Amino acid sequence: MPIIQAAPVLLTRTLLYTAMTRAKKLLILVGNPNVVEFMIQNADSKKRNTGLEFKLKTLTQ
Repeated sequence: MPIIQAAPVLLTRTLLYTAMTRAKKLLILVGNPNVVEFMIQNADSKKRNTGLEFKLKTLTQ
């Protein structure tokens, strides 16, 4: 997984966790260790507006 400097809203602990849990056998992080540390410390989670609830309700009606 490439770890590059990006907008802080994108560098979250959740993204790192997702990469780790989806890796089947091995996960290699390539990039700046300071950015990885920032991701670990960045526990901010924003509400996602995916529209999934609306779509599911529309399908069941």
